[in-house]
Amino acid sequence: MQDEISGWSDWSGAFQAIPELNSPSELHGLMTGMLCVTQAPTPEQWQIVLAQLGFEPLDDAALQLLTEEAEDLAHALADAELDYMPLLPDDEHALSERVGALSDWCSGLLLGFGLAGGAVRPDEAELLADVQQIATIAFDEDDDDDEEGEISYADLVEFVRLIPLSLATGRDKIALQKTALLADAEPVSVTQPFAADNSEQPSAPFLDVVEMFQPERPS
Repeated sequence: MQDEISGWSDWSGAFQAIPELNSPSELHGLMTGMLCVTQAPTPEQWQIVLAQLGFEPLDDAALQLLTEEAEDLAHALADAELDYMPLLPDDEHALSERVGALSDWCSGLLLGFGLAGGAVRPDEAELLADVQQIATIAFDEDDDDDEEGEISYADLVEFVRLIPLSLATGRDKIALQKTALLADAEPVSVTQPFAADNSEQPSAPFLDVVEMFQPERPS
């Protein structure tokens, strides 16, 4: 039921089979990262951006879904209510699937922010380093019923959902045609992470939560 409310069901139907994506969450993260910096793309601009990332052209229904979500998301990122949520499968899905989708969303966020030319402000470097850590999370499916893992997953989702709001705050959103996203460029892998400053190390409390999802973690 929550998949239908959040839009996950629609996005899975439209984008799950795209070979360049690990999951629909990755595309939603990519969109989010872009919209922290730019205005919402038009349908024509989306086709150009996705072509540069190696995608085949989207059909009209998928393109409309993407365009409408981008417009809604741009409003959510500017909303003082702070109600933005990443697009993730609901809790009826296995924990391993949800953790994987969260990792994909983080990879997409970093890529979209980087491709849009987002300048990293001093207070954001650590946040982006944290997101990059989450993007590398692995999960041991043998621990899929782990109650502690469920709690840590919920903590991570709450943590990352506020990061785009922070990245978007105080930025004048630029028109997409003024960014490198619409320039002639070599195709970019959609799974290529944005290079956050490796000198920034995640905080200890954050690492404690991330370590919950590593296969080596104690049971």
